[in-house]
Amino acid sequence: MGEIVFLKDGTARFVYSDAIAGFMRDVGKLRTARASNVEPMNDGWAVDLSPVGGPILGPYATREEALRAEVDWLRTHGLPLPTSLRS
Repeated sequence: MGEIVFLKDGTARFVYSDAIAGFMRDVGKLRTARASNVEPMNDGWAVDLSPVGGPILGPYATREEALRAEVDWLRTHGLPLPTSLRS
């Protein structure tokens, strides 16, 4: 299914998927924000993690490879909060 991280204050973070979002809507209010951008570049695909203060990863040969790298980085770094949601 996916990974949900619960914080000490009771909030939860997860990499968006329709299945998890459907479950979480039953629990409480959702705020969704982009954590990264996966974009084509001249020599493949790049992952721009600047919305969460991260690096640019890549190039990757395929978009699917870039998406896997994006999710791996986010999970490894504790699903950081995008700057657009920081108060």
